[in-house]
Amino acid sequence: MHSLNNLIIEFYDKLSSWEQSVVKDTGYSLAQVHTIEVLGSHGPMRMKELADRLGITTGTLTVQIEKLVNLGLVNRAAHEDDRRSILVGLTSEGTKLHAHHNRMHIELTKDITRNLDQHSIDVLKTCFEKMNREF
Repeated sequence: MHSLNNLIIEFYDKLSSWEQSVVKDTGYSLAQVHTIEVLGSHGPMRMKELADRLGITTGTLTVQIEKLVNLGLVNRAAHEDDRRSILVGLTSEGTKLHAHHNRMHIELTKDITRNLDQHSIDVLKTCFEKMNREF
């Protein structure tokens, strides 16, 4: 278990370093890009749901969303079914940023799995799915 722990930590550190280097040149913060990633992957959602997915408070998210609205990347609207809830989603510019960043993630995934056969990739996917359920 000790060696697995070390490998997970090493992978996390390398992935975090890669993410920071990619985001550094965009002019956006890592937190802003993570917000764009979640909205781009899951579509418009309520503030509470988005905060939960990002692991932050709704207060912190409110500040973050305000900045993203001002940058023209996100829009806010009252939820159709519950006027007290705010629904946030990507603008066309936010969608472009998400698509660009997602392409970089796909290229990274191709690069780091290029020496794995399909069976190993399938096992890795299954392991990640199971581990993600634990969070």
